[in-house]
Amino acid sequence: MLRTHTTKEASKLDGEEVTVCGWIHEIRVLGKIAFIILRDRYGFAQLTLIRGIIGKDKFKEYTKLSRESVICARGKVQHTEQAKLGFEILPEEIKVLSLAQSPLPLGVADKVDAEIETRIENRFIDMRKRDVLAIFEIRSSLLQGIREALLEENFIEVHTPKIVATATEGGTELFPVKYFEKDAYLNQSPQLYKQMLMAAGLDRVFEVAPVFRAEEHNTTRHLNEFISIDIEMSFANEEDAMQMLEKSIVKAIKKIEENNREEMELLGVTWEVPQIPFKRITYDEALEIVRENGIDMEWGEDFSAEALKALGSELQEFYFITRWPMRIKPFYVLPDGDYSHAFDLMYGEREITSGAQRNHIYESLVKIMRSKGLNPENFEYYLRTFRYGMPPHAGWGLGLERLTMIITGVKNIRECVIFPRDRTRLVP
Repeated sequence: MLRTHTTKEASKLDGEEVTVCGWIHEIRVLGKIAFIILRDRYGFAQLTLIRGIIGKDKFKEYTKLSRESVICARGKVQHTEQAKLGFEILPEEIKVLSLAQSPLPLGVADKVDAEIETRIENRFIDMRKRDVLAIFEIRSSLLQGIREALLEENFIEVHTPKIVATATEGGTELFPVKYFEKDAYLNQSPQLYKQMLMAAGLDRVFEVAPVFRAEEHNTTRHLNEFISIDIEMSFANEEDAMQMLEKSIVKAIKKIEENNREEMELLGVTWEVPQIPFKRITYDEALEIVRENGIDMEWGEDFSAEALKALGSELQEFYFITRWPMRIKPFYVLPDGDYSHAFDLMYGEREITSGAQRNHIYESLVKIMRSKGLNPENFEYYLRTFRYGMPPHAGWGLGLERLTMIITGVKNIRECVIFPRDRTRLVP
């Protein structure tokens, strides 16, 4: 075993021998004493080197090591008020596992901010920073909380194809893939497959998986590949789906309270568990707010960035927009005259989730597809499931990165992805 304890585990001991491993964060030499600050995912440890104890040669060797080199140190833990961290390790042996070249392409201990492109180009180093790592610790807890909420409500986790023959919503925002002798695409949503599983009698399903959108956006809010948390539930309407979404968001925020207080403090953000039910406003009520803010918007239009800012200025909380015009919703949404049984979950000006009760009536579904310029023959694999017993059902899709962005307070969604894919980036 290379390592017996993490730095966090070692900090709770006193007088015991441990072996800790990690990266050299910094080295300070004060005459015949030197301090190596060792960093791992869990925190820091101070290695105190005394030349008279470890010897002149080793003292010189260890203090010449470069920042970000990987080492293991074996020695006794000693609690002391003189150490900034409250404890130190007096190493008897240090093993160098990997020397870091100098200069580093990106500083870790340095306080200088780097451009986002430089950070992404050197993501493996960028993520060594405590505040960057904190984002992904929180992201992991958010996902854990949502998963637990769904599993508690009898959902089962499924995985649907990501290489498909047709567009989910009939649009052109697809990445083509050469699939042997056939044309195929990267899936933009698991929507159609989720619905097919309702016909299979699975009752409640969820999927956590990447989706792909070939949209030529270049903003701080859009990605071309992101993680979507999708659910579908049988014998349910849009209100049932909204309630399940509320429970999931609340459980996620409780999970970060439980797991990530240090990370939240490091990022300078605080969250209270929101009260449910979340506020609900109709599309028409949202439109009225937008118009009262002096923005010209016609009924049946989607909300522009300017309109969303107006809504966000009035509603700094989680809230639903319900009863959307059917004309701007996908064919699989259940209509209600000119309106639909669709909803969006918002936080301020940001959309997090879209959902709806789905149209489970075959004849109506085909008619709406044709009215939106789609050829039902291209969707036969999907439509045939509606001819042999399809229960009413509802569901939603939640963007994990957007939720993480809101919870952590970061300004660029690419900070919420380890290796983001946007309009210009394919590597790393």
